[in-house]
Amino acid sequence: FNYKSNCFLKDGKPFQYISGSIHYSRIPHYYWKDRLMKMYMTGLNAVQVYVPWNYHETVQGVYNFTGDRDLERFLDLANQTGLLVILRPGPYICAEWEMGGLPAWLLQKPNIVLRSADTDYMQAVSNWLAVLLPKMKPWLYINGGNIITVQVENEYGSYFACDYNYMRHLRTLFSFFLGEETVLFTTDGNTDKEMTCGSLEGLYATVDFGTDTNITEAFKRQRRYEPRGPLVNSEFYTGWLDHWGDQHAVVDAQKVGRVLEEMLVMGANVNMYMFEGGTNFGYWNGADHDTRFRSVVTSYDYDAPLTEAGDPTEKLLAIRDVITQFREVPSGPIPPATPKFAYGFVTLQKVGNLSSVLSVISPLGPVKSQHPLTFEELKQYYGYVLYRTTLPRDLSEPTPLISPLNGVHDRAYVSVNGVYQGLLERDTTLVMNVTGQRGDTLDILVENMGRVNFGSKINDYKGLLSSLILGRDILADWQIYPLDIDGAISAGWPHSRGPKSPPTRLRESSAGPGFYTGTLQPNGLSWDTFLKLTDWKKGQVWINGVNLGRYWPARGPQKTLYVPGPLLNSNLPNTITVLELESAPAQLRVLFMERPLLNITAGKS
Repeated sequence: FNYKSNCFLKDGKPFQYISGSIHYSRIPHYYWKDRLMKMYMTGLNAVQVYVPWNYHETVQGVYNFTGDRDLERFLDLANQTGLLVILRPGPYICAEWEMGGLPAWLLQKPNIVLRSADTDYMQAVSNWLAVLLPKMKPWLYINGGNIITVQVENEYGSYFACDYNYMRHLRTLFSFFLGEETVLFTTDGNTDKEMTCGSLEGLYATVDFGTDTNITEAFKRQRRYEPRGPLVNSEFYTGWLDHWGDQHAVVDAQKVGRVLEEMLVMGANVNMYMFEGGTNFGYWNGADHDTRFRSVVTSYDYDAPLTEAGDPTEKLLAIRDVITQFREVPSGPIPPATPKFAYGFVTLQKVGNLSSVLSVISPLGPVKSQHPLTFEELKQYYGYVLYRTTLPRDLSEPTPLISPLNGVHDRAYVSVNGVYQGLLERDTTLVMNVTGQRGDTLDILVENMGRVNFGSKINDYKGLLSSLILGRDILADWQIYPLDIDGAISAGWPHSRGPKSPPTRLRESSAGPGFYTGTLQPNGLSWDTFLKLTDWKKGQVWINGVNLGRYWPARGPQKTLYVPGPLLNSNLPNTITVLELESAPAQLRVLFMERPLLNITAGKS
């Protein structure tokens, strides 16, 4: 820091960074170089990167830094491209990512206070940082790498705990593993409370805000915490996130360009959040809980300068025009959009209702328990769990099934003897009616829709958190099936099952949770495409064993799922597997299109 001239110094000279956020965990690794090159050609000199702890240590003590998780490969590609790195290793990152990047196994300690000096939490954090930070140390700029600054925690001031001992402990760990010379900083929202609880002596305090903020006031607030030194907006919002049921967020390109220019004129250092958002593949989306639980959609397009599929937009060109006034932008065109292809319709066949394939997707069989167990108690942290019991008495009249303590986290699909009855949903649908005979099988499939990633409710346990009441009975004697659907599909099921079931199987009702499968025949291309599930309700899709994420066109606004081209075989059949949770359409088919539909509100096709 040059406190006299209020700027950063790099190699002894004043330095201003113009950076963009890119999340390697949301972009397949084979596209990293393409996206980084587009950022470099826009005129950025840095990228800002979150490290999601749960992406690398999904199972406690087992670390994964390969393939899409190869962080050092990503840093190396940024370095080769000529981009510096602002590293944000958490341990908490928010990012609209599952549990804000914290591993769900932390919740096995029932009373753990996350993001605090809680002993169990700090022990887990120390173990993780002792693995991660030594890997990062050679990549620091002072050690010949490209990491110029490192953020400690993330917007800590917006969390209720306000635990300075926790932040001190982190400061000590970061300094120990990275060295005293490392430039450490914090980022907080543009309010006094957030800046007060989030900042700490020895960590440079920066602020974040979007296009609707009075810039002078915001930087004045930063100055109250850092009277001298560079002005920094660590998250200048180029767009915003979508929850299911929202309208697609849009931020005007000209406005982004204008506000960026005003900040750069002031000499401020700016990171644009996001520059490319990417995709919440698999189960990695987060959720918010203000008045109620709201899950983040699969697309993290963010209305960013590069689309979800990495294509340049008008917003990118507007930003490039602004940057040209402040620094030399690399000459030459921005790399073009990756090619897209509409592969057309694919017809699917029903594999069977979920209950008919339990032996495949729950190979270890059920856990028996008097009362329901949570996902965390079962050590099944993501996806789906089936809770099975029997009806305790004859129910000839529709009888209420109630979740009295709002204990369904997050959505429960209810069947009796394999016949779908309806659903319960966290915060919104706590009662539904059931009929049947004593001894009938009651199946409740529970979906984890992503853990809360922001605010005080990040201790977000999943499954059935409390007992269900049916009429006047408390349901007990559960058989609980942890479902390893991803394991079965990546091992080749259901395509490797041999001959298809006889046609009588297709008489099964299309209502309720069931699996469907089909094949996209090769046509010599493996180009990006977008999968539209017209008239399907809600579920999950896999292509060639890879979990693309959740679809929910009935709720919107996202109608298509991004399919990265390199997932597809150009000369072998491509397997498609769909888990539909509510009801399949009369026409069992899906459509591959050449463009995304991200802004269709429910009720419009």
